[in-house]
Amino acid sequence: MNDEAKRKQLRKYKAFATGLFVLMAIVFIITTILQKSNDSHWIGYVRAFSEAAMVGALADWFAVTALFCHPLGLPIPHTNLIENSKERLGDNLGSFVVSNFLSPQNIRPYIQKLKVSNFVGEWLTKEKNQEILIKNLSDIVLDILNKLDDSTVSSFISKKVSEMTDDIKLNKIIGNGINYLLDKNDHQRIITNLSKQIKDYIIENDEMIQKRVKEGSYSFIPSFVDNKIADKIASGLADFFKEVEEDPEHDIRTLITKKIYEFSTDLKEDPKWEDEFKDIKNNFLKNDKLDEYSNDIWFSIKKTLMKELQDDESSLKNYLSKNLNEFSENLKTDEKLQNKIDHWVRVTAYKYILKNTHQFGNLISSTVGNWKGKELSEKLELEVGKDLQFIRVNGTLVGGLVGLIIYTISHFFI
Repeated sequence: MNDEAKRKQLRKYKAFATGLFVLMAIVFIITTILQKSNDSHWIGYVRAFSEAAMVGALADWFAVTALFCHPLGLPIPHTNLIENSKERLGDNLGSFVVSNFLSPQNIRPYIQKLKVSNFVGEWLTKEKNQEILIKNLSDIVLDILNKLDDSTVSSFISKKVSEMTDDIKLNKIIGNGINYLLDKNDHQRIITNLSKQIKDYIIENDEMIQKRVKEGSYSFIPSFVDNKIADKIASGLADFFKEVEEDPEHDIRTLITKKIYEFSTDLKEDPKWEDEFKDIKNNFLKNDKLDEYSNDIWFSIKKTLMKELQDDESSLKNYLSKNLNEFSENLKTDEKLQNKIDHWVRVTAYKYILKNTHQFGNLISSTVGNWKGKELSEKLELEVGKDLQFIRVNGTLVGGLVGLIIYTISHFFI
């Protein structure tokens, strides 16, 4: 029901209560006049009822009116209570809500019923909702990217890279990286592939080998002998590298592995390598170059992100959509994930509410306190005024009955 309908209803019940008072006043006047010329006993009873009813009606009218304004506009003490006490009313109302509705024992049962995982899973299942979520996220990120100061971001990247590289020892990082590859035996694939490439090269370039043998041979050696020697050299080398390619335990593999380990140790422990890499790093990361690199990196990242976020069919959005589908499916089927998320939501909500209960009280108190006194009185009267008019009606009827009883007792027993 809107405010206008409430005002109409309030006027209706006010008119009813007032009309009842006017009726009692008319009855009182008529019975008073009749009593002067008529000795009928019933007139006294009716007059007593109407007289007491008027008193009850006026008393309750004064009580009800005193809540919201000054009766008849007279500044009588302890009237217009709501307007005069709105600050205290707001404080008390805030304290009441916090004490009776936001206490741990009251909110715990509701918090324990929270189960958002199924709701989120069902919501994310719908393609339309996914599109809305991705679009809103994209708009937020785009807005952030557009508002960022490019020079500030570039300077930040440059500063952080400079700080990170100051204590980095490239020789140790590279040495440890080599050790990692050796420990995982990944270098064997390189040796295998390299051996195959060399073998194939020798076989495919047999004529070049013969030519080179002839160029280094003595003139008195016959040509067919040079060709024979070249064939032997080529086939021997090809067979050797074929053996290395096919035999994972070949001696040359063991020797290469040993030499790489020795180089890695030397790389990490020999000071000359540390100085060498430090010079390389310093030359590569000079301030002007670092600023240039940082600027290029940031603009490249920004350009890529903006393009991905603006394109509805971008790989980034497709990736997000795919992961949202997987996540929504997990939310609906994975009980462990559901319990984990719901537990986190419950604990977080419980802690947050308890931590900020005073804020809810302050909100209610400040809201009521900031209302204009007349506005607050009108709001409350619209909400409860209808029921308060029945107090006036009841006061009229109860007052009349009490007056009638008193009149009867005094007439028959006193």
